[in-house]
Amino acid sequence: MICDLFMEQDRLYIQHILDAISTIEGYIQNFDFEMFLKNKLVQDGIIRELEIIGEASKNLSSDFKNSLKEISWKDVMGMRDKLIHEYFGVDLEAVWQTVQEDLPPLKNSLIKPLKNNRT
Repeated sequence: MICDLFMEQDRLYIQHILDAISTIEGYIQNFDFEMFLKNKLVQDGIIRELEIIGEASKNLSSDFKNSLKEISWKDVMGMRDKLIHEYFGVDLEAVWQTVQEDLPPLKNSLIKPLKNNRT
């Protein structure tokens, strides 16, 4: 069950995550995997936004994260750690897969509580 009231701080971090996802969506609009592999600027931009998503996720309250059990917060935060600590060994296929498969459900899960708690 989604917590009806969550801290203002959580709302801020959720918005950061949604903004980062939106930015990534803009970066990959009309892109396929091959185009992504050839564009270092887009790669760097996406990696940075994934780092923001991971960092913002780490700052969400435990109560909020526990209210959205369908999200693997450990994986979300782990991607950030992997990107930060393995900069020269970033697996671009894993980045692309994350963007294509993991971000849409994350976005959908976060939009509802944000809309439900607007003042």
